[in-house]
Amino acid sequence: MAPYEIRIIGDPVLRQPAVDVTDIDGRLVALAEDMVETMYAAPGVGLAAPQVGVQKRLFVYDLGDGLGPRTMVNPRLLEARGEFSWDEGCLSVPGLSWEILRPDEVHVVGLDLDGNEVSIEASGYEGRVFQHELDHLDGVLLVERLDPDQAREARRLVRDLMLARDASPEPAPRRGLTLR
Repeated sequence: MAPYEIRIIGDPVLRQPAVDVTDIDGRLVALAEDMVETMYAAPGVGLAAPQVGVQKRLFVYDLGDGLGPRTMVNPRLLEARGEFSWDEGCLSVPGLSWEILRPDEVHVVGLDLDGNEVSIEASGYEGRVFQHELDHLDGVLLVERLDPDQAREARRLVRDLMLARDASPEPAPRRGLTLR
């Protein structure tokens, strides 16, 4: 069983901006390890601390590129350019996805779990994962990135999802960023 339960749309913690991490210590490392386990169990490719109810500015991710799980502490988006549309889902909006337009290339800076500075220029899927997780740290869900037609559909689907979850003793299936 995963160490954390992933918070689902409707939970107010998902709408609150996370605060900067002030100390990188053993507790933060343990949090990141538990988040990675939770992310894999979901399954997903990224998970931000607010999604497990922790209001700290950090996220974990694994792009499936053989480098394994990584952590970004206090990440910031410095630059973004271009456009890239992709069918995007979220562990906090389980089972649903929408085509979302985001910048194609991003420059993200932050720290790793050793306190070393990290600077990553990313594009395509990797850039999308970073932007998605950064949104969570800013209290933004992917449904806020939808065009008006998608937003109408999303309100209906999310309402149905929440009603089904309330009526069912079993949690709904979880899904992260998707490749389509």
